[in-house]
Amino acid sequence: MPFPFLALLVAIAASAGSLYLTLELGQKACTLCLYQRAFAFTLTGVLATGLLAFRDRAARVCLLALPVALGGLGVAAFGAYLGSTDWPRQNENWYLACPTGIEGYGTVSQQAFAAFGAATLLVLIGAVAEVKVSGHGGIALIVGLVIGVGAAYGCIIGNPPMEAAKPAVPGALTECRPTLK
Repeated sequence: MPFPFLALLVAIAASAGSLYLTLELGQKACTLCLYQRAFAFTLTGVLATGLLAFRDRAARVCLLALPVALGGLGVAAFGAYLGSTDWPRQNENWYLACPTGIEGYGTVSQQAFAAFGAATLLVLIGAVAEVKVSGHGGIALIVGLVIGVGAAYGCIIGNPPMEAAKPAVPGALTECRPTLK
């Protein structure tokens, strides 16, 4: 089953991309970005270790990785939401301005959301397939979903308060910052 292997490739790309943004492009990670980075590194570790340990049943690894992938997706979705100026935040007077992502495709938050969305989808498909094949593990799937949502929620509500929104600064951003519309 290719799903855990593909999810590992996505997790490695997300981890490497976050390091590239900081080490090569000089961008500073905000708290939400650090949470996402921690989820990406953890997802890489869980998938790599699990694939080595469960070579004969690689899809089992998806059950283990599900809470991590879902937690990262939740934090990335929240960051992308805060960076939105359209629906559903069109009536807000501020947004979270984030630096441009790698190769200029969207913002850093949008790229993280896309990466975690892909990884979560792959892990979820693998986890559901494992439950169907083995005939058990449904409880593990549900617990993984609950823990993943709980981890994302905990990171979001535990995020330190952001500084007050300020007018946009000319030039390229090097870190995420609350910005007036």
